[in-house]
Amino acid sequence: MRAERAAAAERAITVRHLRPVWGLPGTVLGRSGWPPDPGQRLHWHWNYWWQSHLLEALADAQHRAPTAARAGLIARFARSVRLRNFGSWVNEYYDDIAWLGIALQRVGGDPGALDAIANRLRSGWTPDAGGGIWWRRGDRFKNAPANGPAAIFHARAGDTEHARGLLDWMTERLVDPDTGLVRDGYRVDTGEIVPHIYTYCQGVYLGACVELSEVDSAKRVIRAVSGHCAPDGVIRGQGGGDGGLFAGILARYLAFAARKLPPCEESDTAAGIVLSSADACWDSAADARGGPLFGPEWTERVSAVPAKGAVARDLSVQVGAWILLEAAATLG
Repeated sequence: MRAERAAAAERAITVRHLRPVWGLPGTVLGRSGWPPDPGQRLHWHWNYWWQSHLLEALADAQHRAPTAARAGLIARFARSVRLRNFGSWVNEYYDDIAWLGIALQRVGGDPGALDAIANRLRSGWTPDAGGGIWWRRGDRFKNAPANGPAAIFHARAGDTEHARGLLDWMTERLVDPDTGLVRDGYRVDTGEIVPHIYTYCQGVYLGACVELSEVDSAKRVIRAVSGHCAPDGVIRGQGGGDGGLFAGILARYLAFAARKLPPCEESDTAAGIVLSSADACWDSAADARGGPLFGPEWTERVSAVPAKGAVARDLSVQVGAWILLEAAATLG
């Protein structure tokens, strides 16, 4: 049943969102909205990191049920990201770059692309505020959204020393000692901690902990998520736009932790949150063209034809739900 739900989400997003770039043959990306406005039809509305997560969701699907057709789609998709990004694998945001790097690692991407991403990420590290990488080039803000996925990327590339340095920086600067939750970031010039709690930040920190076998830290953040981010066992949403991906990212790494940690209460908790969230997400979906349409809050019903301005139109919201359902499918 869980695999069938993930397959239904894949079909729905394929039907509603995947289209050629600028009408060029051999290209494909996800339209950023459905029903699309004119700019979205032409892929003028560009969200590099949304596409990175869509690419990784395709990798999840290929792991679940490999096909030659999807393998070809993945290859076209990866090339199309570079095309739409005007010939470059990178941009100004280190978090965006890390996400594309993780996705390309999953799909066996071009070694030249992975090298370009690794070099750009390493260039973002400075000793300011004890280490860590910036959120974007030319900025004075260091945060979990950049350092977490970069740590995962470097760990998977075999550069565990650098990955561990990024994780240690997050632990020292961003983990709230009272709650165990990971706060958003640190303003280097003022020494101010930005205290916002996003599900996204918990997910990337957890993923880095698991990659680097920091079992106690992984258990701590799972307990914090259970206590503060998943009322009644369902991960809370954080709206549309970029926030539409946040809960899905946390679900991905909760499932990763559930599979990789030694059997323990926290691994059971992580699996339980993913499965409860997936059930709620599926039960609240609408029957729309192509398949289920998901909302940003997985406990709330959504309209089959979202009104203009409704966040359920966002590709990010739909991919976030697809990531969740793929994560649940990995748990048996």
